[in-house]
Amino acid sequence: MPIVTVQQGPRDIELKRQLVRRITDAFVDSLQIPADSVQVWIQEYPADNWAAAGVLRSDA
Repeated sequence: MPIVTVQQGPRDIELKRQLVRRITDAFVDSLQIPADSVQVWIQEYPADNWAAAGVLRSDA
């Protein structure tokens, strides 16, 4: 059973629905497994807990 973890900033619920559907479809298509065997976990981080190039995203 594949488990996919997505780490990202907060997103709208509809975008997350689309994301998990597309990730699931990709595993179903590429590994020929049933959709109910794919798990997707979304971990969201606020902008002040995430940095890129040495700068907090909340400061960018």
